[in-house]
Amino acid sequence: MKKITRNMIINDILEVDGRIAAILMQHGMHCVGCGAAKHETLVEACAVHGMGSEECDKMVDGINSFLEQAVPQQ
Repeated sequence: MKKITRNMIINDILEVDGRIAAILMQHGMHCVGCGAAKHETLVEACAVHGMGSEECDKMVDGINSFLEQAVPQQ
């Protein structure tokens, strides 16, 4: 299973599992359709959206927990 890191590009994260978009959106990060998603890392996006480092790390942990428990996409 691939793990997500805070230094991954948003689009690369979404390629791991498209359902991660819902998690990002729950955190107010609607960057899934934004042009910046092609070159912005998750930690950079968090900063732009006013999230601190600790909040970003919690989101990464939540995404990785989701991936550990998720049924593979069809």
